[in-house]
Amino acid sequence: MRRTGLAVASARTVCTIVPRAKPAKGRILRAIRIQEERSGLDASAHLLTDAAPANCAFLWDFLATPRELAAIHAIWTGPEISAPLPASLVADKHRADGLPLENATVMPQPGEVVLAYLPPRVWGGGEAPVFDLGLFYGPHGRLFFPIGWHAGSVVARVDPAQVPALAAACKRIRESGACTLRLSHA
Repeated sequence: MRRTGLAVASARTVCTIVPRAKPAKGRILRAIRIQEERSGLDASAHLLTDAAPANCAFLWDFLATPRELAAIHAIWTGPEISAPLPASLVADKHRADGLPLENATVMPQPGEVVLAYLPPRVWGGGEAPVFDLGLFYGPHGRLFFPIGWHAGSVVARVDPAQVPALAAACKRIRESGACTLRLSHA
């Protein structure tokens, strides 16, 4: 095994150690709250404003008014509750300009909240862009859509201590079908 910087490599695996980002001194941490009544889901996720500033600002502004969004357990992406953001609720500026890819992943980890943006005509040729918020609750999540692999921006993380309760609630959602997520500032 050889060690190179923060990456550790062996004949079988490559693992990159990523230090946790610490907020700048005096910086206010923002968090969102995610709830679903029937499953008992009630989690807070801290926004990763240093790693995904434009996407976090978009989500924070979108949730200036608490939202109730139709959500389903995803089929293609594994352990994910997916909540498409209705185009009618997305500001004209963002529908026109879209969102940059920041803090990108195609393999979300348990407790990560991912914002995926697909420009117009990418998803089934539709004229409207797609904004989708994904709540990942278990291992082996992946951003594989019917159109193929598509990176998303990790915008928030649920506190690790809350992930087991998050996973249990999301499994109840998977078993019961579609749901309504309530999202707000925490």
